[in-house]
Amino acid sequence: MATISDYVLDAALSKLDTEADRIDITSQEATTYAQATSTYSLGNSTSLSFGAPEDGDTSGRKTVAAAITDGSVTATGTATHFAIVDVSASRLLATGSLTASQAVTSGNTFTLASFDVEIPDPA
Repeated sequence: MATISDYVLDAALSKLDTEADRIDITSQEATTYAQATSTYSLGNSTSLSFGAPEDGDTSGRKTVAAAITDGSVTATGTATHFAIVDVSASRLLATGSLTASQAVTSGNTFTLASFDVEIPDPA
């Protein structure tokens, strides 16, 4: 079985730091940029930053996203996922489940605790 070196995994995770410029909270997991930023989006923040790649919690590699404290809610609904995007390239970079769903109301703000984006080692 083939394996992927930490160097290659780190390069993938570094794209989040260099290209991600917005995080959306969404009503379901997005699979496209349009879904992440429009169809399922309930709000967003452009205050996004990631740490350097490091060992994953169980395997592989991860990067840690800093907490979001200034999210703007743009629609009312229940946020269940997040989507990280590169707006200038209209590219969806990563998605994941929120640790707990959150009811949000348009016009309010949202926060997200710091979280990991992890690439596990191949099985």
